[in-house]
Amino acid sequence: MALVDRFGRRHNNLRISVTDRCNIRCVYCMPATDVQFMPKSEILTFEEIVKLVRILVPLGVDKLRLTGGEPLVRSQLPDLVAQLSAIPGISDIGLTTNGILLAQQAQDLYRAGLRRINISLDALDAVKFKEITRRDGYEKVLEGIEAAREAGFDPIKINAVSVRGFTEDQIVPFGHFAREAGVELRFIEYMPLDATNSWEREKVLFAHEIREVMSREIMPLVPIATGGQQESRSPATDYRFADGRGIVGFVASVSEPFCESCNRMRITADGKFRNCLFSQDETDLRRLLRGGAPPEAIISAVTASIADKWEGHEINTARFVQPQRPMYSIGG
Repeated sequence: MALVDRFGRRHNNLRISVTDRCNIRCVYCMPATDVQFMPKSEILTFEEIVKLVRILVPLGVDKLRLTGGEPLVRSQLPDLVAQLSAIPGISDIGLTTNGILLAQQAQDLYRAGLRRINISLDALDAVKFKEITRRDGYEKVLEGIEAAREAGFDPIKINAVSVRGFTEDQIVPFGHFAREAGVELRFIEYMPLDATNSWEREKVLFAHEIREVMSREIMPLVPIATGGQQESRSPATDYRFADGRGIVGFVASVSEPFCESCNRMRITADGKFRNCLFSQDETDLRRLLRGGAPPEAIISAVTASIADKWEGHEINTARFVQPQRPMYSIGG
């Protein structure tokens, strides 16, 4: 049995949110104040997460990514990584983090079996960083990047959200950073997943515009052929600077949707299964787990959700409806 939807897409990539809590307040993600987090009793335990993964591995799940909120605020996260990496059939475990707590945890995470890490960083100066995140911590993120390098993570990927009228001044600095710091940079188009429902298409700084600026101000970007450095079914389209130094990827969810090759599914911190980031429907796996449901019932619920997955997110149509949950609550 495999997790295949009605469009023939095979799903093997599971993103697991371990918390909805975060230690920053990015303007495109969270409210500035009065954030309502889930009670601890509603959050899946490590034991429950491991149990779900064990149930789903026979369906072809072999790639995991731990997200939040900010996953590193979850106590003892390396213990969960160690338990997941020990599950037969799991070939890849990644983590997406804002990096503020990474310097203290990078070595333990690597020893536990984590090998792939994405660090969210939207600006390369402390003032702009605080403007975006509403918190201090820029130097801590840089320390986290260096700690990840020393721990052995390679490649280290930097995720930068691009917002028109806000982050254009970071394009060229990030291009030089990708060339000089030995990291892979990924620009992510601003998506309608903010807590204040203030997203507008006019605020999206499109991938092709960023490529044009980099090619003009630094040097031309050349596409990396699929099958080489380009990850199979990756949402990012990767480019290399013409002289071979520096990789820049683009996750163009709005201007160049990749729905037709999507292999992703998600479990929220409170145990809800989502077949798409933008889904309006969820399947309550926590209720099944805590109600003593057999593995077959969980498999049936997940299989039914995947079978019902829509063709695409429809951001570019009048039919689009923004999910009720913001990004930090769904899981990055």
